[in-house]
Amino acid sequence: MENVVMSALVRAGIVPHSYLLTTRGRRTGRTRANPVTVVEHAGRRWLVAPYGVVPWVLNARAAGRVGLTRRFRTRHYTVREVPAHEAAPVLRKYVGVASATRDYFRAGKDASTEEFEAEADRHPVFELTPDRTTGN
Repeated sequence: MENVVMSALVRAGIVPHSYLLTTRGRRTGRTRANPVTVVEHAGRRWLVAPYGVVPWVLNARAAGRVGLTRRFRTRHYTVREVPAHEAAPVLRKYVGVASATRDYFRAGKDASTEEFEAEADRHPVFELTPDRTTGN
């Protein structure tokens, strides 16, 4: 029930930095939805997996694209999973804004770049690029 309520709040744009992520199931082809936090860093938008390699991560990897809904408007993006050296500053920013998931990270918000690089294997990071083929 909690996820249903949170998804509704996120879809409506009430929760800061949060979106409803939609992915297509890599085996079933069915649409899956999960609330996520999107961060902006260095003029780009990023998606972080705070709980590790969960089904939405596998679906995003397989499809190479996702949808993000906020205020009842969906935009589509291509995704690129980034290496640890590129993920580290994004993870630092994420830990600073997504306090609800902070306990899932070993590195604190003031940790070194190296500590955040070590987190990248446990918390995949994807760069989001607007998908021009969908008319965003």
